[in-house]
This record gives sequence, C-alpha cells and structure tokens, in this order.
Amino acid sequence: MSDLPTPRQPYRGAVIFHAILAGVIMLVAAISGGDLVKTLVVAVAYFVAATGWSWFRFRQRETRAAEAGSSGGDGGEKP
Repeated sequence: MSDLPTPRQPYRGAVIFHAILAGVIMLVAAISGGDLVKTLVVAVAYFVAATGWSWFRFRQRETRAAEAGSSGGDGGEKP
C-alpha cells in the first residue's frame, strides 16, 4: 500500500487523468497515421478499465481506513 496521502477528490482526479491518457492514445494514433476508429475503441476501453480499476482501489482504501477506524485500535472490548 502506498504511503502517499489520498488526494482530496480522488475519483474526479482519476477520471481526468485517464481521460488525458486516452487522449494521448488518440493523438499518437493520429500522428502516426493509425486507424482512428480502432484507436477510439482502444482508448475508450482503456479509459473505462483504468478508471474502474482506480475507483475500485480508492474504494478498497476507504473501506480499510473505515474498518481500522471503527476497530478502536486499543485491543480491548467496548463496554
């Protein structure tokens, strides 16, 4: 697990980041003369998969933090 703090708005940040990378995929294909329809399919598939994975990981991190916070951390039972 990363020691980096979670960004203030991680879900929005992930969408923006992966949208930019999908745009880079499109740009590289356009510059190199690739098939833009196939590239669009790949870019959209990348965006959906990568954004979904990022959201899944952020959600896991939030769940772990909530579980750690609710356990109290003192090792004893609550009255």
